[in-house]
Amino acid sequence: MVNEAAPAPSPEAPDADKHPFLVALGERVRDARARRGLTRKAVAGAAGVSERHLANLEYGIGNASILVLQQVAGALHCPLAELLGDVTTSTPEWLSLRELLAGRSEADLRRARVAIGDLLGGEGEDPTRRGRIALVGLRGAGKSTLGRMLAEELGVPFIEVSREIERLAGCSTPEVHALYGANAYRRYERRALEEAIATHAEAVIATPGGLVADVAAFDLLVSRCFTVWLQAAPEDHMRRVAAQGDMRPMAASREAMDDLRRILAGREAFYSRADATVDTSAQPLEKTFGVLRERVRQARGQSA
Repeated sequence: MVNEAAPAPSPEAPDADKHPFLVALGERVRDARARRGLTRKAVAGAAGVSERHLANLEYGIGNASILVLQQVAGALHCPLAELLGDVTTSTPEWLSLRELLAGRSEADLRRARVAIGDLLGGEGEDPTRRGRIALVGLRGAGKSTLGRMLAEELGVPFIEVSREIERLAGCSTPEVHALYGANAYRRYERRALEEAIATHAEAVIATPGGLVADVAAFDLLVSRCFTVWLQAAPEDHMRRVAAQGDMRPMAASREAMDDLRRILAGREAFYSRADATVDTSAQPLEKTFGVLRERVRQARGQSA
C-alpha cells in the first residue's frame, strides 16, 4: 500500500531508486511533449495538473498507482495498452498486426507501411509528387528563406502553410491556439496542407515544424510531395528564431537549449523520412541554396 504521507523523491534521485517502468513512462511523456514543441507549463495547464506533478511524472517519480495497472495487465497476460483502450488492441486482427510488427527495425516498419498503403490505396506514386517540393524541419532551419529562393528559381508558387492556416482561421497562429486550442490548429493545418496539394501540381511548400505531431498529415505530405529536411545546429535554430524577434517563453527560458535539443531528438525519426536532407548550418546561404537546388534537380531528373 502506498504511503501517501511519504515525501516525493527528488528528480535528481539516482535511477536505481526509481521504478524502471515509471522511468520509461516519464521518457515517453517527455518525448511526446518534445515532438509537439510544448512547454511543461503548457501541458500541465491543458491537462489540469500542476507543473510539479507533471515534472514528477517525467522524471520517473509519478503516481505509482500506474504500477498496479501494469501488474493487472501482467496477470491477464495482455499488453497495458489493451487495458487503456488502445485501438490497436480492439480486435484479434489488430492484435495480430501488433504481434507481427513488434520488434521490427525502422526499415522493416517503413517497408510494411508502404506495402500496406499500396495495398489499401490501390494506387502507385502520385505522378505530380515531384512537382511539389515540401521543406520540413524545425523553425529557424531556413524554410521560408530558402523556400522563396527555390520557388523563384523554379518559377512556381511559394506556399507557407502557417500563413494559409491564418488565412483559413481569420486570425494569427497564436490566436488560433489561444482561442480554439491545439486540436483546432491541427485541423486548420491539415486543411491548409490538403488545399495546397489539391490546388498546385507544382509548388514549393514550407511546412510548420510541428506538422509531425499529426502523423496522418505528415504521411500525406511525404506521399504527395518530394520532401527535403532542412537541418541546422541547435545553436543556429535558436539564433535565427531570436533574430526574427521571437521572445516566446521557450526562447527566453534558461533551459531553452535543452528543450530545443529534446524537440529535435523527438522529431528526428519523422524528419528523416524526407527524400533528401540539406544541412543549413554547414555553409553560407548561397552555397546551401546551391545544394538544395541540386537535390531538387536530381529528383526531377534534370541536369545541373
